[in-house]
Amino acid sequence: MDDIKSREDINLLVKTFYGRVRKDELLGPIFNTIIKDWDHHLEHLTDFWESNLFFKKAYQGDPIGKHVGVDRAFNEGINELHFGTWINLWYLTIDELFVGETAQIAKNRARNMGTFIHIKMFEARKKPTK
Repeated sequence: MDDIKSREDINLLVKTFYGRVRKDELLGPIFNTIIKDWDHHLEHLTDFWESNLFFKKAYQGDPIGKHVGVDRAFNEGINELHFGTWINLWYLTIDELFVGETAQIAKNRARNMGTFIHIKMFEARKKPTK
């Protein structure tokens, strides 16, 4: 196994990972309901990870806003189990395909982003009125 070295490697990672997500009993119903054009979404996420791992200006988007919208679409029901399942599948996929410094960075960044997005989703939820 090699490290993540190219856009092609990232695309393989993204496609393999989201293939698992789509089949997962917890995550699949969410992703398969929200995402209508998987080819476009996988390219967009390849751009995202290429930007994050190789500092290329490929990605344009609002991941926080998108995740807050998904949480609202599912009655603010996205929780730590969803994020834990997501990160476990991410780690599993990386470990099966790659080894090396960039692979470890991809794990660390996903964990940090997942935590940050989860916090931002929670903050965006409606506050109870008195």
